Amino acid sequence: MEKYQLYATMGSGFEDVVAKELHALGYETRTEKGRVFFEGTQEDIARCNLWLRTADRIKILLKEFKATDFTTLYDETYAYDWAMLLPPDAAFPVKGRSVRSKLHSEPDVQRIVKKAIVDKMSKQYRRRGVLPENGTLYQLDIHIYQDKARLSLDTTGDSLFKRGYRIEHGGAPLKENFAASLIKLTIYDGTHPFVDPMCGSGTLPIEAAMIAKNIAPGLKRDFSFDKFDWFDQKLHQNLIEEAKSMQTPAEAPIWASDIDQSILEVAKLNAHNAGVLQDIRFKQVAVKDFKTDLTNGVIVSNPPYGKRLKDRQGAEALYEQMGEVLKPLSSFSQYYLTADQKFEDFYGKKANKKRKFFNGNLPVIFYQYWAKWN
Repeated sequence: MEKYQLYATMGSGFEDVVAKELHALGYETRTEKGRVFFEGTQEDIARCNLWLRTADRIKILLKEFKATDFTTLYDETYAYDWAMLLPPDAAFPVKGRSVRSKLHSEPDVQRIVKKAIVDKMSKQYRRRGVLPENGTLYQLDIHIYQDKARLSLDTTGDSLFKRGYRIEHGGAPLKENFAASLIKLTIYDGTHPFVDPMCGSGTLPIEAAMIAKNIAPGLKRDFSFDKFDWFDQKLHQNLIEEAKSMQTPAEAPIWASDIDQSILEVAKLNAHNAGVLQDIRFKQVAVKDFKTDLTNGVIVSNPPYGKRLKDRQGAEALYEQMGEVLKPLSSFSQYYLTADQKFEDFYGKKANKKRKFFNGNLPVIFYQYWAKWN
């Protein structure tokens, strides 16, 4: 089968996490900021869309070249064999981004690339006038960084965080791939207890259960490549059947609690949709009243941030309660995501490690407290 130059995109800071996932799937990788490159066939495109928990998208790198003027951008784009990729009725919008490059006008970059493709396809298909663009969607991207241009095709469609299980959610839930990435930064592998004492709509415990049961995250959705006319559609279905056969029972308890019973009902519905409701013990309980007889486990949670003053005071009081109740659980490695830079002061302990990310546009810190298991 033909091999393609592929790359996965992801949130800033999670490049190593995605690279490790790709290594586990058997790929050699090369990493840049926001991208991890690898080679693969159509089967690999389907497999990575199906299995990657922490990436945003899988794209085919069609061509890369240096472009410091619009003539070069047009000519290099025109030179590609677009009829090999796009049928005559293809809908092919072009997204463009330019950073630290001479061709800094993104609307003009998009327009020139689009014109070059239209002109080439009109010649190849012997069409006059406007192309219909009423068929399958082929999302194209032109990205120029320091004058290096990359043309790519998105094979994913809706971002990979859209697993298909989260029908209902709370006020500000973590995206599914963000939650999975946080878990992948911990020592959790499904063989030890997992606890989220402020679970909200349940994204973290659901993603943990899917890891524990080896459930492919893309099992309940389709992808853009499913409609490409040159893509072997049997590959995806075969991989779905293979993935179903690879699921395993959860080995260790998964606990999820929250003070709000209404949001717990949402979490239960999401867990049901994900096929892991029976694997998670949900319970309504405030952090100050939380108790567990579990040991040698992992706590991962996304407590309220308290962005407004009144909410911040409540959040800080909660962090103090967390320190009183959770800090004594010395056999648990504990991981907390919050935007509060003074979290350690209220929790009452310095973290072993801190990592900075963006949750949407909000800068957040992942506080890590490590334990030695017995």
